[in-house]
Amino acid sequence: MPTPDVSPFTHSHQFNHVDAKAERNTRRVVFITAAMMVVEIAGGYWLNSMALLADGWHMSSHALAMGLSVMAYVFARRYAKDRRFAFGTWKIEILGGFSSALLLAVVAALMMVQSLERLFVPAAIRYDDAILIAVVGLGVNLLCAWLLKGEPGHSHGHAHDHGHAGHHHDVNLRAAYVHVIADAATSVLAIVALVGGKLYGAAWLDPVMGIVGSIVVARWAVGLLRESGRILLDAEMDQPVVEEIRDVVKEHFPAAAVSDLHVWRVGRSSYACILGLVAATAINAEEVRRQLAVHEELVHVTVEVVVA
Repeated sequence: MPTPDVSPFTHSHQFNHVDAKAERNTRRVVFITAAMMVVEIAGGYWLNSMALLADGWHMSSHALAMGLSVMAYVFARRYAKDRRFAFGTWKIEILGGFSSALLLAVVAALMMVQSLERLFVPAAIRYDDAILIAVVGLGVNLLCAWLLKGEPGHSHGHAHDHGHAGHHHDVNLRAAYVHVIADAATSVLAIVALVGGKLYGAAWLDPVMGIVGSIVVARWAVGLLRESGRILLDAEMDQPVVEEIRDVVKEHFPAAAVSDLHVWRVGRSSYACILGLVAATAINAEEVRRQLAVHEELVHVTVEVVVA
């Protein structure tokens, strides 16, 4: 007969934790970005700069996307104790990051269309004023990046006997960070285009830099969609922890074979696991769980042993 052993899992702080600092700084970035967005869009129309206008509209969508990130934090915290969420509310943050990435892709498409239009229908640009606004915009983006610095790549894993350390980060915060960096990149491109147009009369640089910026932004959007999408779809059976589970079984239970294994993420660096074993003799499921406990990222483990 199968011998199931299910570890207790509760909506603890470990799984529903919302980074208060990340939420607070993301909210600040939203307000700063929205203010600069108004300046750049108005300046772009007034000064006839496609690069500046593209940067402004780019910034507007980022303000909206980062607003989604803030909302994700708010909802994750609000429903942290809601028992309907079987594995906590962490994936609300991932959904926020995925939505932000979709908006980023839309922005890239709009930038491309507007830049191509301006490439074939050029307009006189007031370079000095446009350059000033672009420089201020770059400064604002750098300030926002500083507010979010260090968070996206911060490691939350645990080193253990197998030498593996997890390197997971806040995907929702990374989405906000990518938006800020994308803004900074488009600001730099706008400055290059405007300076080149002023000094060398190369008015075509303005829309060309808009096109380049749209390609850069699209690549970032695809990367963020791929990362957040994998988590939402539980498509992470290629994570190192999966092989580590198999290694534990081979090392400590050589007479058993893995018949079923499912691993999915339930927190930034936390995984749930369902492990099925087939053995010729009885194996204590609790002992299997004890051996797996060396991998601290495994926070919810179900073991089923079938004697065949």
